[in-house]
Amino acid sequence: MKQTEEHTELIEEKEESEESSEVEEKNHAKTGEKPLSCSQTKLKDLKKRKVKKSFTCTQCGKSLTRKYGLDIHMRVHTGERPYTCSHCDKRFVLSGHLKAHEMIHTGEKPYTCDQCGKSFSRKERLAEHMRVHTGEKPFSCDQCGKSFAKSEKLKYHMNIHTGEKPYKCSHCDKRFRLSEILKAHERIHNREKPYKCKQCGKRFRQKGGLTSHTSIHTGEKPHWCDQCGKCFSQSTKLKKHMNIHTREKLYTCDQCGQTFLWASSLKKHLRVHTQEKPHSCDLCGKSFSHSQTLKLHQKLHTGVRDYMCLRCEKTFISAGNLKVHERIHTGEKPYKCSHCDKRFSQSTHLRTHERIHTGEKPYYCTACGKRFNHLSSLYCHTKNNHSK
Repeated sequence: MKQTEEHTELIEEKEESEESSEVEEKNHAKTGEKPLSCSQTKLKDLKKRKVKKSFTCTQCGKSLTRKYGLDIHMRVHTGERPYTCSHCDKRFVLSGHLKAHEMIHTGEKPYTCDQCGKSFSRKERLAEHMRVHTGEKPFSCDQCGKSFAKSEKLKYHMNIHTGEKPYKCSHCDKRFRLSEILKAHERIHNREKPYKCKQCGKRFRQKGGLTSHTSIHTGEKPHWCDQCGKCFSQSTKLKKHMNIHTREKLYTCDQCGQTFLWASSLKKHLRVHTQEKPHSCDLCGKSFSHSQTLKLHQKLHTGVRDYMCLRCEKTFISAGNLKVHERIHTGEKPYKCSHCDKRFSQSTHLRTHERIHTGEKPYYCTACGKRFNHLSSLYCHTKNNHSK
């Protein structure tokens, strides 16, 4: 509430100063006087404020220098929102907020980056974006010195040190560091998908999901690898790809010793050992270890195939399957063995191949300890020797 009030105050002062400037300009035009300089105007305003009596809020005791400012401030207490959007009926306290909001509907983006041409609906968003080019990170953590380009990122980071998770889900008791993450999480429970693709109508729970999806239609891949030149639609995908070059593997399975690039990958892998399959199909009852695998499976029932190859018109249930298929046409084999120069069209084929050189056998039987270099070999062994 405090931040909202401070933000409102700044806008109030801005709107008031703009109005005062307009009135002054009109008066000078009438009298023929020369307009005052910026410093003279500020000095004049300060003198005026000294002689002006303050206007005090009867609800919270806050003092404001102008009656107009007090009237706007009172809306914090009354809840009055006099400015209504003509597109969706959403209401606002200030006209400036309404103007900024209406750009969502009109698609107007008047602020353009002179570095890359990307446009924004608000000046503040452009200022934030410019830090991508300048590398500026003005917000620093006083605990560890880490710097951030956005204040929200610093706020989120600070909770890592404090361990504070003040936002609790009303459905499942899970707690979160930020209210935005809680809102996104609660959409899982209420099945809300507010972000809709204008091209195909597909809906998403999070804005990031829509942004990622839109690149399928536009073909835009702004993030490129400086090692091999490969391009990606998302910075997170580039970051994940970079580990192929560095071979950095941070997470190790305590069951079989296999290492992973991501904690989420290790978590999924552990279900191989526990044989946990928490995601069930409500149409046929088949269970899966991963929710994404369930989603792909359900498309077999619905017959939905969203992704089509432009060369042969073959359709697929996932973008990943289409991407792998397209390499048949292009002959692309982006994954190269570090031992023998052999190349592969899929990363999984590369990993399997490299075990010939390393002798790695990451899959082992929990019943007898025998190890295997292929998961399928472990399944066959367990089925033939240890199944009841």
